[in-house]
Amino acid sequence: MKAGFFQLDITPFIGMERPSGYRKAYADFIHDPTKVRSCIIEDGNEEVAIVVSDTLVSPPRENVIEIKEEIEKKVGIKKENILIGATHTHSAGPLFFPFNYQDADPLTKKLISEYSTISDPFYYEIFKRKVVDSLICAEKKKEDVICNVGYGYEDKVSFNRRFKMKNNRVYTHPGKNNPDIIEPAGPIDHSVGVLTFWNKDKSPIGTFINFACHLTTGPGGISADWLFYTEKIIKKIFEDMDIILLQGASGDITQVNNLSDRVDFGEKISHFVGTRVGLEALKIILTEEKGSLSPLKIKNKIINVKRRKQSEEKLKMAREIVENGLKNENIRQTTEWTFAKERIILDYLTKKQPEVEIEIQAIQIGPVIIISSPGEIFSSTGLKVKKASHFPITFFVELSNGFLGYIPDRKAFLPTGGGFETVLTSESNLEVDAEEKIIEESLKLMKEFKPGELPEYDKITSKPQVWSYGILGPDID
Repeated sequence: MKAGFFQLDITPFIGMERPSGYRKAYADFIHDPTKVRSCIIEDGNEEVAIVVSDTLVSPPRENVIEIKEEIEKKVGIKKENILIGATHTHSAGPLFFPFNYQDADPLTKKLISEYSTISDPFYYEIFKRKVVDSLICAEKKKEDVICNVGYGYEDKVSFNRRFKMKNNRVYTHPGKNNPDIIEPAGPIDHSVGVLTFWNKDKSPIGTFINFACHLTTGPGGISADWLFYTEKIIKKIFEDMDIILLQGASGDITQVNNLSDRVDFGEKISHFVGTRVGLEALKIILTEEKGSLSPLKIKNKIINVKRRKQSEEKLKMAREIVENGLKNENIRQTTEWTFAKERIILDYLTKKQPEVEIEIQAIQIGPVIIISSPGEIFSSTGLKVKKASHFPITFFVELSNGFLGYIPDRKAFLPTGGGFETVLTSESNLEVDAEEKIIEESLKLMKEFKPGELPEYDKITSKPQVWSYGILGPDID
């Protein structure tokens, strides 16, 4: 097996837009650089490219296809053998959704361009060029490798943000130590999956880390968020190693512990989360057995899912709220106005594209299976896929090969459910059974693969022998 890693800077310029919860916000300073992180793996029969960017999301589906076609043309890797993902840092550049809205009606166009976070076409062209260039360089850097792989465990940095409340509803971020909290509404995946590639000089050239947690610590300015500190602590030991975060199913998982009075935003917590994840990854990198992993295989499945319909009555109410807000800045600052705006934008998107594509992708690297899907996936979904997997190591990766917003599990839509992830917006609008379809197709793909062997530790070959010292005693005078 051969592998090559390469990274390129995609730090946005000061003044460009950055993510900010359905509203406008701008880059005011640079805390640390954001990157495109690329890897190419090949075993003589198959070649796979994995590209993960320090951005909020991967581009919309049509742009992902455009980038993959460019990679196939310039690098020679089949477009179906490419994974394009995102770390989900909320401190990134203007690569958002939607991209193309020039055919929208005047009101919708105004709401998108003036009151929503939008993509910058100039930044997208830079991003696209850097993705392709990083893979050209990774291809040139390919060398013979062996690997080690394993799971770590980190339970102090990630928490489910959705809670069952005493009023028989579910709230997202109900407020720290809210006395009406009963318990978390979903599980947490504490596993830290690590796959590392070592060259013939026994130096690690790159590692994948699969961990589920929003990158929302917000150390300030433009930043890779807590991943910056994960990378920093690992590079204290392995200075020349590239780190790629395969973001796990973290649609409902953040660093915020609503059952604690700890401050969960800022430089200190960013350092705390990133360092702990990095140290856990280092345990696996430094101690797991190394060996050749085979085979390398990849399969894809495209499924179509409809958007949820909204009633004409609610849409009419949304228009009234929006029109009033356009005349009154105080109204525009309300949650009611924000989500009314989102309903109008969603109406445009639904008419333009009532059905969307979801690409489920499975990449096998010996005993490792990487299952990826677009959208922000709940932790329960990732855990279901892992539990059903027949592979010793399973990485579930969200935000890959497109962006379709939140994809909650079915129970979130029950009368006892709730939370903002279930509200109709431009970033949460798929049919209720979308999550079940993702699980079903993921498991179908996995069944087409047979796991390879994990590297084995040295084993004794002699027959069992009693230690002569060990049979002595006891001495009682």
